[in-house]
Amino acid sequence: MTRQQELIAQRILTRPNGVAEALRQRRWADLATAVEFAQADVPKDLAITDPALYRTLRQHITTFYLRGGGALNLDKLRHLANPPN
Repeated sequence: MTRQQELIAQRILTRPNGVAEALRQRRWADLATAVEFAQADVPKDLAITDPALYRTLRQHITTFYLRGGGALNLDKLRHLANPPN
């Protein structure tokens, strides 16, 4: 995952209605990036290099799952983002 993709995922996950806004705006690629980021979890080395950011991201990923984010299908989001011609 590129740095730009990480920033997109973090932006979606850390906003209170980030997932809902992305769904409403049909930003499938951004949603797929956020789901992939959440599934990969926060890099463990971030706990040492930036503990505050690590805790914040862990909290937002937990909230993402508690709000039903685990029901989002990564393959379907990728397919919506890149439909076959």
